[in-house]
Amino acid sequence: MAEDNAQNEVTAGFLVIGDEILSGRTKDKNIGFLADYLTAIGIDLCEVRIVPDIREKIVEAVNELRARYTYVFTSGGIGPTHDDITADSMAAAFGVSIDVDPRARAILEAHYPPGQLTAARLRMARIPEGADLIENPVSKAPGFRIGNVHVMAGVPSIMQAMMDSIAPTLKTGAKMLSNTVDAALPESRLAERLAEIQQEFPETLIGSYPRTTDGRFTTQVVIRCRNEDSLERATKKVEEAVRQALA
Repeated sequence: MAEDNAQNEVTAGFLVIGDEILSGRTKDKNIGFLADYLTAIGIDLCEVRIVPDIREKIVEAVNELRARYTYVFTSGGIGPTHDDITADSMAAAFGVSIDVDPRARAILEAHYPPGQLTAARLRMARIPEGADLIENPVSKAPGFRIGNVHVMAGVPSIMQAMMDSIAPTLKTGAKMLSNTVDAALPESRLAERLAEIQQEFPETLIGSYPRTTDGRFTTQVVIRCRNEDSLERATKKVEEAVRQALA
């Protein structure tokens, strides 16, 4: 597992699994949600990968991500059909066996009417050895946690509910704070000064985003930092730079 840095930074990678995402047939709604969710609780989402339903690619990606970040989150591929191979791939990545888990089976038996827990549905109870279950309050079929990897459904409403189940178990770092400065001038007129301010405040992240407003080029500058004092001082410098550029 990746070491947290001196600023108590907690990091995450997100692995989106599914041919349907890569083909464009399904539009991903989980990346933006997870980025917002993790930022709000003090975890930095550092990398997102999208891989097809191919075991070798899933194994390779999850092993790389779990070694690099504090946490890994995945979505997709834990349903009842033959091409839902995420659980098997996770077992392969961790080098453990996989079988129907009695805890997961009990959840599904309580959910489905007698006689309706089919062999296909029972596939959703297959959990890698040693994994903990992640509650699914929407459709009941659980996700699971193995090591620092959290495996969730791809359906946005289910994935989002699973995140609410996971959140209390996560350690979090100092939250990233941000200020925004709007400038009624093109980005090029600020670029040199913003670079100087970034160098003066290396603990901050300063991004400039060009826009067009009523046919005029404008710029939105976003200053991000975990330290409120540094954030405010850097923001004042940016505001001053904007005033000088407009003078």
